[in-house]
Amino acid sequence: MIARLHGRIAEKHPHRVTVDVHGVGYDLHIPLSTFYGLGEPGSDAAFRVHTHVREDTLALFGFATALELQVFEKLIAVSGIGPRLALAVLSGIEPVELVRAVGRGDVRRLTGIPGIGKKTAERMGLELRDRLPAVLEAGPGPEPEAGPGVARSDLVSALVNLGYGLPSAERAVDAALGAGGDGFEQVLKRALKEIAR
Repeated sequence: MIARLHGRIAEKHPHRVTVDVHGVGYDLHIPLSTFYGLGEPGSDAAFRVHTHVREDTLALFGFATALELQVFEKLIAVSGIGPRLALAVLSGIEPVELVRAVGRGDVRRLTGIPGIGKKTAERMGLELRDRLPAVLEAGPGPEPEAGPGVARSDLVSALVNLGYGLPSAERAVDAALGAGGDGFEQVLKRALKEIAR
């Protein structure tokens, strides 16, 4: 089982990163919260890793912080939530905010996450409420880094990949870009806030 990787970023995309570790490329599925803190290709990065093994699949999920990994592993223990949906949850809400929403039983906030319906949100609240108090004290994840330029099509594509419809993704991106371009990660964060309203 792979638990940690430290190497050079070979490629990065909003939901995937390829890490070169001594000539071997590891493909990691990552949430947007991890993507925000990544440097550019060629820079060093370290990831905490969840190795997911099924009969026909071996997938690696990478996280920048212990809190992200801990919350991810709690999420996939909930009935009806697999690794891909857990990753979408972490991409749609900051880990600390998720823990607080679960603690408060805030179904409305949880259903604002793409892919999470009312029944799943209620199940999350019920099954996770007693499992998450230990992470309440944890601090936020890494600060996002500003990127050089922002392409509207990349932002729309990232939102569509998260499960949002094309028209609402385009409206949210246009609103976020209208507020000024501070780099891909910042504009994407603003678009996610716009779309959650």
